[in-house]
Amino acid sequence: MSTESDRSREVIAVPETVSFAIRPGQLLARGPLGSVERPFPTDAIALRTEKGSVTLELQIPPERKRSQALLKAWAAHVRNLAGGLTRGVEARMKVVAAHFPMKVSVRGEELVIENFLGEKFPRSTRLRPGTKAVVEGDIVTLSGHDVEQVGQSAANIERVTHIRDYDPRVFQDGIYLIERAHLKEAS
Repeated sequence: MSTESDRSREVIAVPETVSFAIRPGQLLARGPLGSVERPFPTDAIALRTEKGSVTLELQIPPERKRSQALLKAWAAHVRNLAGGLTRGVEARMKVVAAHFPMKVSVRGEELVIENFLGEKFPRSTRLRPGTKAVVEGDIVTLSGHDVEQVGQSAANIERVTHIRDYDPRVFQDGIYLIERAHLKEAS
């Protein structure tokens, strides 16, 4: 049986190379691969850092279901931030070109798709800050240090190749996610 203090506190082990700081309404995380800033509910959760661990503590009644959901969600955010800032984040996408040969390239901070369904003008989307893309054949690999930015970049790429006015069962051309944004394996 869990006590109330167990339900109102979450302790997360983090590498010593990652540091967390709180500003009013903001959580700052710094690590070897960069830094991330996130909105943080300072009125509902208190954050304390110690050597090698972060403690999240509820400041609202812990017996509510939403309180527990908020605590567990922020514990997962802190784990993802710590992992992303030490190991990095990666997502993979596949280029499917059944009707017209599609050319995908990276130009600066943009991913450019040329000859999509035979269109004369290229489609492009900006990569989110901190996200890099590499095109190797028909695989696009996105990498960065923030799981949310890498995931949003993948969603933007899928959206720019969305087909309208054609039957999607026949015209399956596009760039599709084959591996979600996840922490890279420890090397």
